[in-house]
Amino acid sequence: MSLSLSWTTPTVSRQVRRYLRRHITLSAVAGPLEPPLVSDTLPAYFTNTILAQHAERQALVSRGERARAHGGPPSRNMDRTQPLAWDFAEFDGHINALARGLLDLDVRPGDRVGVVMGNNSAYACLQWACARVGAILVTLNPAYRLPELVSTLNLVGVSHLFLVPRLRSSAYISMLADALPALRHSAPGNIQEPELPTLRHLVVVDNTGDPELFQKEMSKTRCAIDFREVLVWREDGPEARRVQEIAGGLHCDDVINLQFTSGTTGAPKAVSLTHHNLLNNALSIGRCMRLTPSDVVCNVPPLFHCFGLVLGNLTAWAHGSSIVYPAETFDARATLDALMHERCTALHGVPTHLLGVLDEVRRRREGGLAIELGALRTGIAAGSPIPMELMKRLIEQMNLRELTIAFGMTETSPVSFQTTADDPLIKRVETVGRVHPHVRAKLVDSNGEIVPVGAPGEILIAGYLLQKGYWNDEAQTAGVMQRDEEGTLWMHTGDEGIMDEEGYLRVVSRIKDIIIRGGENLFPVQIENVLTEHPAVREAAVVSVPDPRFGETVGAWIVRAPHIQESLTRAEIKAFVTGSMNPQNAPTWVWFAGEDGAPSELPKTASGKVMKHVLRGWSKDLAGKGIGAVGSPARTPA
Repeated sequence: MSLSLSWTTPTVSRQVRRYLRRHITLSAVAGPLEPPLVSDTLPAYFTNTILAQHAERQALVSRGERARAHGGPPSRNMDRTQPLAWDFAEFDGHINALARGLLDLDVRPGDRVGVVMGNNSAYACLQWACARVGAILVTLNPAYRLPELVSTLNLVGVSHLFLVPRLRSSAYISMLADALPALRHSAPGNIQEPELPTLRHLVVVDNTGDPELFQKEMSKTRCAIDFREVLVWREDGPEARRVQEIAGGLHCDDVINLQFTSGTTGAPKAVSLTHHNLLNNALSIGRCMRLTPSDVVCNVPPLFHCFGLVLGNLTAWAHGSSIVYPAETFDARATLDALMHERCTALHGVPTHLLGVLDEVRRRREGGLAIELGALRTGIAAGSPIPMELMKRLIEQMNLRELTIAFGMTETSPVSFQTTADDPLIKRVETVGRVHPHVRAKLVDSNGEIVPVGAPGEILIAGYLLQKGYWNDEAQTAGVMQRDEEGTLWMHTGDEGIMDEEGYLRVVSRIKDIIIRGGENLFPVQIENVLTEHPAVREAAVVSVPDPRFGETVGAWIVRAPHIQESLTRAEIKAFVTGSMNPQNAPTWVWFAGEDGAPSELPKTASGKVMKHVLRGWSKDLAGKGIGAVGSPARTPA
């Protein structure tokens, strides 16, 4: 007997209809269509919504910068002596001065403006000023070495490059001037360097804190311009009128940002993102976090990455919230200081950042220092899989009771799935939540067929959030963005996921990271979640190791918890996994970072993702030498 009921059939109760809406049998979901998408450009939204409603509210605190770092007229600085602190009105004044200055540098709509800096106020201004004059912000990884930097600048044709003299171990002006002699002698605005044929201007933001040192750095190349000289503070000149004209003629589908994929598995590609992509994604992200104008977001992830630029900056400002930069680059001590002194309500970070802050909390508490984090409630953990044990510690030890997990990729602006404070705790620690509004998702098998609920499949995403394509690379774009028979354009993420009957998604692995042992698929993330539950394990990364019998076996990389002094052997690691999972998941090989010939740190991108392809190479090499086999002794930490 079969029964067919329509939604309007009187005998279908409200409870049944609710069940049918919430429980699915195939792994395909569509987010709600409310609230509606906005069609504003970034400058229109800033002026008509953010500035109109929140002009006198705190917008930005950059704790590593002094007040009036960029000169200009007297600064209110939120009535603080130090550090740099702007309300939205003062932020807007700096953005406009920079926008006028960009036009004075002959930046034109569509020009690509590159940035190599840490998290600072100049970067924040560039994010909005480029959008106001129709330029495309190109966010570059500060960890790039010279060949990578030159390659990416040329890939997208950067005409204006903004950078700092130094950041960590990198000295950018020296690096460029030594390798590209024409920069030493070219005049500002007339750079004649064959290796960088599109580059016209080099603008330097002083982050040295030492005027003499800054001038010494600037003297290394004649073409360099001081950032402070670029800003045009006069508000009644021709540049001001031109900024208004350009901003008024922009369209929400214009590309405003080129974000490079992290390059964890190959050469980076430039992802083209629009006003419409980024603004609507930021609004959705903030709603999941319940952001309000009273929130203060501690933004730790680097701004060259979507996590810092969109999930951090844009999400906070779109909701009238404030951003705090603890330092130019991640520093656990500075981050905890910022959380307490600025009364931050939100913290963003990848597992590496969050583990570092937890370690700093532990050290201070063990030293008898008071840790006051009562204001902290929410934030985003993303960038790489979040171990369940880490989530529990963040909730218990740092009051992050409404912490959300976000899933996405640069090509999807970036977030497509996210947890909320309303989700049951088990869903918030075991899944990446449900699909965002105005977004569709499905999980498919190798034939492109939607898989049943509970079965693994590749995650495909559709909707407003899809990139316009990889810059000047139709072949790469066509390889991952494909239309189905109905004409819907889908982004093939390359991630393997499992969806439950309520639409919650678990991301189990990158497809290329799946370990196929004797024909059985093993998912590294699941094994890593088990490993990080061990009290002596700080971080874990699992990769495939070639094996003559099974094809591939499990290799586990372990970073010991610094405060645990107990011994930990390879056999104990294997037994710990076997006690929690199918024995096929137990590692055949175990390496402890910094021991027995293994490198001292896990290889990571600047955004904190473990580079599994590098680990696979290390694993193959060490296993070939017989180092790391379970059953061989492991050195006990001193």
